[in-house]
Amino acid sequence: MRYLLDTHVFLWLAMDDAQLTPVVRAIFVDAEQECYLSAASVWEIAVKASLGKLTLATTLEQLVRGGIERGVRLLDVTAGHAYRVEHLPFHHRDPFDRLLVAQAMHEGMVIVSRDGQIDEYPVTRIWT
Repeated sequence: MRYLLDTHVFLWLAMDDAQLTPVVRAIFVDAEQECYLSAASVWEIAVKASLGKLTLATTLEQLVRGGIERGVRLLDVTAGHAYRVEHLPFHHRDPFDRLLVAQAMHEGMVIVSRDGQIDEYPVTRIWT
């Protein structure tokens, strides 16, 4: 199975945050599963860090590199993903989350997120 990590999930995995559910932890440690981080999430972290809304213990590049070393794969944003956003209803206003939904739909991935608003879209979300 291929899983697209929401931005907060990637950050919580990097920090081994207690908010992660046992299901999410199990997916991440299972070598059979493919976990992806979107370039949109890297951008979102960069924006929030530069605005002072997020404090990182390391550089963004080191944070992402650490995720890759732990098996996370990067998913670039393509024109196909952007085209999919155009046709999404506005169940969610956050542009980063809308792009993640579009990517998951386009790539046939499951989104790992605690954000219940994602359930309004025709995509599978895992959290519990």
